[in-house]
Amino acid sequence: MAKKNLGSKLALYPTPVTVVGAMTDKGPNWLLVAHVGIIGHDRVTISCAKQHYTNQWIRKNGTCSVNLIDEKLLRAADHVGSVSGTKEDKSCAFAWSAAEDGAPLVDESPLSLACSVDDVYETDGFETFVLAIDGTYVDEACLDERGKIDYGRVAPVLFEFPTYSYWSLGERVGGCLRLDRE
Repeated sequence: MAKKNLGSKLALYPTPVTVVGAMTDKGPNWLLVAHVGIIGHDRVTISCAKQHYTNQWIRKNGTCSVNLIDEKLLRAADHVGSVSGTKEDKSCAFAWSAAEDGAPLVDESPLSLACSVDDVYETDGFETFVLAIDGTYVDEACLDERGKIDYGRVAPVLFEFPTYSYWSLGERVGGCLRLDRE
């Protein structure tokens, strides 16, 4: 085996780039989040540094949105990740609509999840919000002929932590659990 042990390194990358939206007393605030996870068919997680302005509003309202970002939204998404909501009003960074649960959805995002907070798991310097999915909103142009999400059409941007780089989704290479039949 020619593998080198690099020690305790977070290396499960790339992950999808998302913009998390939370309502404040002045309108929506947007936060760039790439530490996202799946913990079931109806729950996702977002892990945010504790000092983020958005966290207090997610906790207060109990809702937020998780919006996938494609290349056309990347510049605005990168910007909202580089400034604090305590220093800049980010409410106009994206056109938005409210989901049924009140979470602000990025209108141009190809796929948005409206979520409610199920639990918060705290680690050193981070809050991980366990979110129940209240609604999945998909641009109709990103659905296939069967009405299913086509991630090739969604074209989410991916994030890779060690080099702080954005990546595009590559081509499909096969069907999961069906390669022996293809």
